[in-house]
Amino acid sequence: MTNLFLLRHGETEENAKYILQGHMPGTLTQKGIEQAIEAVEQLRSTAFDVCVSSDLKRCVDTTNIVLEHLGQDVPVIYTKLLRERDWGSITGVVVEKGAWIDMPDDVESMPAFRARAKSFLEYVSSTYPNANVLVVSHGLFLRILQAVFHDVDHKEITPMTNAEVRVIKI
Repeated sequence: MTNLFLLRHGETEENAKYILQGHMPGTLTQKGIEQAIEAVEQLRSTAFDVCVSSDLKRCVDTTNIVLEHLGQDVPVIYTKLLRERDWGSITGVVVEKGAWIDMPDDVESMPAFRARAKSFLEYVSSTYPNANVLVVSHGLFLRILQAVFHDVDHKEITPMTNAEVRVIKI
């Protein structure tokens, strides 16, 4: 059994302003840095075999903070598979929390997004069997990942807060 420790990146300046970041790099706020450090306490009792992280800056920074504070020297794999949804032409738009947005055609479709999450689950289970894997990614992606794993609609999965940790066993 592979244990996936899902960690959402710390708060970014863009999160604080309700900006759709998508594939933007993102800049951790001081609060986001502190959240990443606090997340270490939930992870400290686990020896990780590998860390797989989104290649976007906000996740890379969170990964570096967490691993430094854990004091674990584990291989880190950065992958585009773990990126947030590609918002296309609405990337960078400010949205009110809970507001509805009309999705233009260039936004990554939900079926494609779910397929990417499924690909990640297949990759990690075949590449790291019986391992403890730290997965650092983004809020909506991690919600979709859990929905695919549990075979439910993503609306049935509670959104993760910044630097929240959840565990799934595959």
